[in-house]
Amino acid sequence: MPDKHFVIPRQDINREDFTSSIPDFNRRSEFMKTDMGHKCIITNIVRLTEQEKLFKLRIIDPHEQGIFRFKPGQFLMLELPGYGDVPISISSSNSNHEFLELCIRKAGHVTSALFTLSEGAHVAIRGPFGSSFPMDEMAGNNVLLIAGGLGIAPLRAPLFWISEHRERFLNVAVLYGVKEPSQLLFTYQFDEWEKINHITLHTIAEHAEAGWRGKSGMITDLFQDISIDSEHTYAIVCGPPVMFKVVCSYLDNLGIPMNRMFVSLERRMHCGMGKCCRCMVGSTFTCVDGPVFDYWSVMNLKEAI
Repeated sequence: MPDKHFVIPRQDINREDFTSSIPDFNRRSEFMKTDMGHKCIITNIVRLTEQEKLFKLRIIDPHEQGIFRFKPGQFLMLELPGYGDVPISISSSNSNHEFLELCIRKAGHVTSALFTLSEGAHVAIRGPFGSSFPMDEMAGNNVLLIAGGLGIAPLRAPLFWISEHRERFLNVAVLYGVKEPSQLLFTYQFDEWEKINHITLHTIAEHAEAGWRGKSGMITDLFQDISIDSEHTYAIVCGPPVMFKVVCSYLDNLGIPMNRMFVSLERRMHCGMGKCCRCMVGSTFTCVDGPVFDYWSVMNLKEAI
């Protein structure tokens, strides 16, 4: 009986049909597209603090770079070969199709390895994944962005969006709190936000250090410095989960509806696909249905925060 030979046609995985158009990233059916890996080169690394660095990446393949798109609030899976991958919120402008910026805190096995890299190193990304902040819905209103610690990193993308469409928004304010003044991130952009983009910035540190001339206390103390028109204000809150209840309860008391407060549960992200189930809250996969939720939805997710 003659042998049967099966020939599998060679395929270029980087040029299959699913890469020919820009996908709708918020649909579950699009996972095959967003889970495609992109090889990247690190073009710049900026040390922000002792624990955080800003990595600028460029997708190497021009075709893949041309179709890659994301929305403010979405995240990537960043892979370092031989070490694994980690979910990281995108911290750059979604109008910049050449470079991506990721603010990374040295906190574990993979991120510690990333901190040893230098410019020119190669990594890979998958994504983007998850839901995003409804920037178009917020147009025509005031926007209040509240960040605690590393929470300023995912807020940077909506800040870029607002800056690039500043005429579409009314008053915009950023409330930014840290434990110590030395932990403030992106201080080199503060003047740009205030003087060029007309975004009011208020910072506070729980513990004052020598030379600190700013305000000391909890982030809710900053509400004393601003006036809020609750009927025409949206709020975005990013930071440690323990901060959500305190801040959002305060906003609720001021009259801002829960469906106009948005939080990012990006710290619950794991595989990005809802496969590992480590992101589950009840029956909800925060990787798939989040990381951005309105506060009403979060209050109805048991143990979400």
